[in-house]
Amino acid sequence: MSTIVGRRILLGSALAAPFIRTARANPLQMRVSVDTTPAHGRTRSIADFLKKLEAASQGEIAPKLFDSGQLFADRDVIKAMVLGQVEMAAPGTWLVSSYVPEADFAQLPIFYGQSIETTHRAIDGIPGDIVNEQVAKKLRVKIPGRWIDLGFTNWYGTRKPLTSLADLKGLKIRNSGGFAQPWRARFFGAVPSMTPWPDVPLALSQGTFDALQSTNESCASAKLWDAGLRYGLIDHQSMGDYIPMISNAFWDTLSPAMKTLITDLWAANIGIYRTNLAADQETAEKTLQTKNVKLSFVPPAELETARKRMMADQEKVAREMRISPDILARIHEAVAAAN
Repeated sequence: MSTIVGRRILLGSALAAPFIRTARANPLQMRVSVDTTPAHGRTRSIADFLKKLEAASQGEIAPKLFDSGQLFADRDVIKAMVLGQVEMAAPGTWLVSSYVPEADFAQLPIFYGQSIETTHRAIDGIPGDIVNEQVAKKLRVKIPGRWIDLGFTNWYGTRKPLTSLADLKGLKIRNSGGFAQPWRARFFGAVPSMTPWPDVPLALSQGTFDALQSTNESCASAKLWDAGLRYGLIDHQSMGDYIPMISNAFWDTLSPAMKTLITDLWAANIGIYRTNLAADQETAEKTLQTKNVKLSFVPPAELETARKRMMADQEKVAREMRISPDILARIHEAVAAAN
């Protein structure tokens, strides 16, 4: 307890104390890329953080946010960071898994239909720490703190009503990448198809796919009802998260005081961002319903039955996702502690 209190006092002091600007002829330019719309919770969270960072640094850092994929789609932004074309991004774990497979561990069967607290116990605990170390080393980035929750992924469709998990069979379902989302679609007898988020509205309206794996908030912020979205099947299949990262090329130009300012600012605000995004998901659920998107909710007993069926393939899925036995054991320990 004393360690936690001490950390809070230190954090409060760091943010309350005036920042002493170092001598610099021009402010550091900081390009930040996301491919979600300005109304999306991730975009708003990053925008808020950058506004506070510019103020707290007394203008020494001049961040500029490019949303809606103006610079890069998330599938390309990691490469852009490595090439020095952007200084900060927050790609989804499902995309980071192309470089560090274990980043997407919250997609494992053990998390299907589980509570948000269960996922937090893992991503904020030892499994998440291991992933952060791997990502930082592999991609040459600094991770300023805890991940941004996107929210629970569910199923959303156009023409065919979705009232139970059995209705997914035979549908062509869009996912955002990685291994686990396509695996889950195939588990329920569907055909997976990867489409970048900025291309989803047009592809949905043209019937390129029948349904998609996404969240309430993502569907609502993109107004997908205008593209033909009519049904939703809510099963909380996994918690999506974005990993904030700053390129080492940029990070290494900062003074120790500035680095501390950034990590303390992130720590002071990530809890707020997570709370806001959880509220966004609830609001979006109501918005979808007012826009005549019919939502069906998978009963808890059915979720548990499906999870038990999935767990028979847990080790196989972990191997396919290239998740090591060691981190898998740590994940099981974290989930057991949460339940």
